[in-house]
Amino acid sequence: MYFNYIILRNSTKKIKIIHPRFLYTTFMKMANKPKVLITRPDIPGKGLNLLYEQCDVVLWNKQTPIPRSELLSKVPGVSAIFCTLTDKIDEEILNAAGEKLQVVATMSVGTDHLDLKALKNKNIKVGYTPDILTNATAELIVGLLLATSRRLLEANKAVYRGEWKAWAPTWMCGTGLSKSTVGIVGLGRIGCKVAECLKPFGVSRILYASRTIKPDASKFNGEKVELDKLLEESDFVIVTIALTPDTRELFNTEAFEKMKRSAIFINASRGEVVNQKSLIEALKKGTIKAAGLDVMTPEPIPLDSELLKLDNCVVLPHIGSATIETREEMAKITAENILAVLKGVTDEMPAPLNL
Repeated sequence: MYFNYIILRNSTKKIKIIHPRFLYTTFMKMANKPKVLITRPDIPGKGLNLLYEQCDVVLWNKQTPIPRSELLSKVPGVSAIFCTLTDKIDEEILNAAGEKLQVVATMSVGTDHLDLKALKNKNIKVGYTPDILTNATAELIVGLLLATSRRLLEANKAVYRGEWKAWAPTWMCGTGLSKSTVGIVGLGRIGCKVAECLKPFGVSRILYASRTIKPDASKFNGEKVELDKLLEESDFVIVTIALTPDTRELFNTEAFEKMKRSAIFINASRGEVVNQKSLIEALKKGTIKAAGLDVMTPEPIPLDSELLKLDNCVVLPHIGSATIETREEMAKITAENILAVLKGVTDEMPAPLNL
């Protein structure tokens, strides 16, 4: 004997009659959804909701980076990985995922956490978010530069320590941007935007070190120079380069010794482009005047780090792209990168990384 209907009774004792065919259709729709692993639960809704609507989502449910063991246990059988820069996606992870994996999309512009060679060999598509965070990161760099050069955090602490007794001619004097020389190492999208933001401050010269001449530098009269010349002549040295084998620890004792003793050093790229021990020594000895960092090694920085004990160093917790609007758009683009590949329309990925 076969039942034509299924009767459900809920807590309010109302009866709902459901045809088995509806249940079967619903089940099949769920079963056919591609499986997507998202490595954090606190992804902005614009991206998270898109994937929940169209995919079977596997979610790491703690607001901390997913442990390696959890990543390895959750990744088998997924069609896509939605990751962030704290997740190392290497050949071991790709092998654990298996043959169904079609796309890895990172909610970041940086890709040094991805094994691009292994991804290419396995013909796995890669998506990232290169353009949307340019303005937010440039704004943060300018803010960090001003906070460092004008000693804003140091002055704020002095207020709370009761050190502000009266206005004084030389107390808490910092370095101004007017008529200064700014050097930008790595003139990509973010570097160009930083230069455009700084020009109205009355900066005298903007130098940049890059492998090629950048046509966009004409917007702010940027002058391409060798790195050594930039270090020697700049009052402010701003780092916006990508992390590569060539740039790892590019800023070491030798580099800091080439800089002016009055120079302000700003890094918002990756912590690993700086030899941190060398930077600490340069700040302690007065080789350079001050540093502002949005990135460091490791992250989060240990509370007993010497960097946190220095008055001439401003440290921020890697918040370059941290505006609500930017993070929401980054999440949306990451989700759209995934969905385009899963739907078989790779050419519609909003931000593919060409491997």
